[in-house]
Amino acid sequence: MAHAKVVAIEEHFWTPNLQAEAMIGVPAGLTPHWYTGLSDLADRRLKEMDEAGIEFQVIAHAPPGAQNKPAEESVRLSREANDMLYEACRAHPDRFGGFALLPTPDPEAAADELERTVTKYGFKGAMIHGLTHGSFTDEKRFWCIYERAAALNVPIYIHPGPPHPAVIDAYFKDYPTMVGAGIGFTFETATHAIRLSICGLFDKFPSLRIILGHMGEGLPFLLWRCDMALSRDKGLKRKFQDYFREHFYITTSGNFSYPALTCVAAEMSTDRILFAVDWPYASNKEGREFIDNAPLSPHDKDKILRHNTAKLLRL
Repeated sequence: MAHAKVVAIEEHFWTPNLQAEAMIGVPAGLTPHWYTGLSDLADRRLKEMDEAGIEFQVIAHAPPGAQNKPAEESVRLSREANDMLYEACRAHPDRFGGFALLPTPDPEAAADELERTVTKYGFKGAMIHGLTHGSFTDEKRFWCIYERAAALNVPIYIHPGPPHPAVIDAYFKDYPTMVGAGIGFTFETATHAIRLSICGLFDKFPSLRIILGHMGEGLPFLLWRCDMALSRDKGLKRKFQDYFREHFYITTSGNFSYPALTCVAAEMSTDRILFAVDWPYASNKEGREFIDNAPLSPHDKDKILRHNTAKLLRL
């Protein structure tokens, strides 16, 4: 294989106008470290990338972005965030790329913003942060976003966002630390991914690619059982596991577990694994050492660190 850069693809920033939303559910004791990282699109970010041997970041806004704002405000704030990210990418074109923030409350505007940022700014796709005013994006009104992504040949990264308030109230109100990465994010994003898989979206847009972080939000471990149950749906044209294996890529972001990595490799193959850290919520050095010391062949490590992402994002 020809040389390619080590690329991390779930690395976050925020804009001042969306900072408050991005702090929802963040433990107070961790805020100083995250504040400085999320606000930095140059010096600290590059320093910590260099220390870990990460040559390129694909950067996306921290969740939940502008997805739960009124539609007109969401469009304005999303464009503002994407313009800010583009300036950082333009200043460091050999180090930074972008995933667009989409104003999903206005799906047609979100599709247009995806096209604007891909064609004008060279962004590599987009990141969607969970629910939009309580709705998952399997609803038909959101399909125009996925149609545009397929036409542009770019993936959509489905990232966690806060669960529905009714779910938080029923499941987590007595244990608020469960709402986020403790388990709530996992439930919410796995549900989102399954709904996208069985709603007919991939039959309509067979070239569409979706990325999931955090070792697939538990779904590779559950794939056999989900397939056994979900494939009973006679309305599905294919088995659930076929949709999942063909249309999803899995990243290592914020889940540095060798049993989890082994499971994903077994169920999805190492061709479907992409390197990510989840910076600044997770450590670049820890994320890189996790792959360097993984129980995989040098060839597979190289695919995960470099070549799979280069191929998917056409770097």
